[in-house]
Amino acid sequence: MSIYVNSETRVLVQGITGNQGSFHTGQMLAYGTRIVGGVSPGKGGRTVEGVPVYDTVFAAMEAEPADATILFTPAPFAKDAAFEALEAGVKLLVLIPEHISLHDALEITAHARRKGAVVVGPNTFGLVSSGQCKIGIMPNRYFIPGPVGVVSRSGTLCYEIVGTLAEQGIGTTTVVGLGGDRVVGLSFIDVLSQFEEDRDTRAVVLVGEIGGSAEEEAARYIASSMSKPVVAFVAGKSAPPGKRMGHAGAIIERGRGTFSSKIEALTAAGVRVAELPFQVPKLVKEIL
Repeated sequence: MSIYVNSETRVLVQGITGNQGSFHTGQMLAYGTRIVGGVSPGKGGRTVEGVPVYDTVFAAMEAEPADATILFTPAPFAKDAAFEALEAGVKLLVLIPEHISLHDALEITAHARRKGAVVVGPNTFGLVSSGQCKIGIMPNRYFIPGPVGVVSRSGTLCYEIVGTLAEQGIGTTTVVGLGGDRVVGLSFIDVLSQFEEDRDTRAVVLVGEIGGSAEEEAARYIASSMSKPVVAFVAGKSAPPGKRMGHAGAIIERGRGTFSSKIEALTAAGVRVAELPFQVPKLVKEIL
């Protein structure tokens, strides 16, 4: 099984004719993703990697109805692109761009809730149900089917951990990148609750980082509502207070979101916490 996407998910690519959009369209197709159309205003009628291009999401949806869309549009135009997709009836949006303004992100996520849609990101690597569907920019080779669900705030750190799991013969059900911005569509709790209901997910890996209170909130949910074992890694142990470490959300303010507070909360919830990324597979093997 999987969460959010599967082998039947039909995908649009907004911004498909740009360098990133066209490259990652090829990578997603190679993984087996069902991309049914692309959108690039003024370039309708073209094809990219054999995928038909339309001028608008509405035209694409009329020709080939889609369940999900991935946005490679520049940040200043992301809100308009997201709203167009939501108005056209798309129910899952993956927002790749970083530097989307805080107000735009708030408006996108609020409108998605009104429409009953799910937003992954902004500033995300995407999500992948291993062996079935990849909507994102992650490297194909690491994502092999298996019993472990992964949810992460960080992209490259997630790739490293999933890669080390794969080297140990441990695959994944679904891997979700929450995104590194202050305002994102999904929380750890949203994804953990989906993994709890997924019959094929036997264990979960949570990849967190300093800043905010998302990991502490996740710890409370794990303690009260999860029956499946969880392994965690939290990045930012050596980060000085007040220093942003790559992500807009990875900043400690007024003593909130410290490394120690996250570790204490997760440990108290019964989560096995790895000190280094390469230790995650060992802990996962112990709980499977």
